This record gives sequence, C-alpha cells and structure tokens, in this order.
Amino acid sequence: MTTVDSPGALVENRDPHWSVLAGVLPDEVRELLRLARRRTFRRGEVVFHQDDLADSLHLVAKGRFGIRTNTPLGDSATVAVASPGDVFGEIALVGDNHHRTATVEALEDAETLCVHELDFARIRRQHPEVTEAVLRSLAAELRAMNERVLEAFYVSAERRVLRRVSELARIYADGSEGPVTIPLTQEVLAGIAGTSRATVNATLRNARGRGLVELIRGGVRILDEEGLAARAR
Repeated sequence: MTTVDSPGALVENRDPHWSVLAGVLPDEVRELLRLARRRTFRRGEVVFHQDDLADSLHLVAKGRFGIRTNTPLGDSATVAVASPGDVFGEIALVGDNHHRTATVEALEDAETLCVHELDFARIRRQHPEVTEAVLRSLAAELRAMNERVLEAFYVSAERRVLRRVSELARIYADGSEGPVTIPLTQEVLAGIAGTSRATVNATLRNARGRGLVELIRGGVRILDEEGLAARAR
C-alpha cells in the first residue's frame, strides 16, 4: 500500500538536487518541499495510470520508477526509468490536457515528494526559470525519443539492448565500489530496448561470454562497464 505522510515531511539529509528547481532560491525550495507530501511505494506499485486525471507532479527522492506507455497494439512498453533527482508527472501540468501521458510504476521500494499543481503553478509564476527548466527537460526527452526512433530503423536490436543496459548501468550506479546491478527482468529490458525477450537473452548471454556482464536472478550485473559501453557504440 502507498503511504502518504503529512505535509512538510522531508527526506532529511538526503534530498537530491532536482534540476527542475534549478534557479529557485534555497529558502523557496524548502518552502515548496514543506508543502509537498512524501509518498512511499513498494516495488511493483503503480503511482498513476496513463490517461488518469493529473493534479500533481512527483520529485523522485529515493528508488527508481519505470515509465510505461501503451502501444497501438495494446501492449505496454517501458520507455524510461526515473531515478533520484528526476521528476515525472509534470507534462500534464504544463499543457491543456491534464491527463497522464504514461503509467508510472515503482521498480523497487521508492519514495517521491508529491507537489500539487497549484503549488507548482505558483512557483512557476514567481520563477519563470522553472518553466524554462521544464521545457529544457521536455526538449531533452523529445530528442531522446527521436534518437530511439532512428535507432529502431538503423541500429540492430542487439546493439540497442547493449546501449540501454549501458545507460541503465549509469542510472543504477550509486557511487559505491563494485559491480553495478540492474534489478530489471529481461522482459522489462526488452520493452526499454524495443525488442523481444529472446533477443535480450541472446545478447546478454553473448555479453556474458565476453566477460562484460553476469546474469543473475531477476537482473543483470555489470562486470566491465567500459567494455560494455564500447560494444554499445
């Protein structure tokens, strides 16, 4: 079950830096976070569904979330992973159609600070740079999406898998020593790479044979991040 704490519940001493709030004075950021509600999610729990009405955005404070969208064939594909410092749910608050554009699900036990649209609108009015930061973020997402579309036509499925795994290795790196573990199933990796689970399995087995990764239950462990990145180019 999702737990919702009272307003003002901050994540003491471990708040990440959210780029969407860049340029806002620290005292005003603290005031916004004081009004936010801390929400915790268990692994596999859905934050919201695509097409739900939207009245808030989420600042990721802990853990990671999969962002999924429905395909024209009725399937669901994970298109991105949000980690601490990221924000999701803001798209529906800056346009005219206040409906969620994707489904967001916790990939592990995770935590967000949920900001109501009225508080977000006030911050945007007082600090136009926040809107500019949101637009930069959306532009970056659009560029990434365009690159994925081009990859689908001109890059082999095997290389797309390696690229997504290499990107996820950076997302899941926590600064500690030792190999990075990506706790995502091959089915989820297939959705992110836009290919089949069989292709992901074959690609990862080949990478394992080269000493780049180790296959573990429910995930993959990166043994040679530099070698993996080189193979993904």
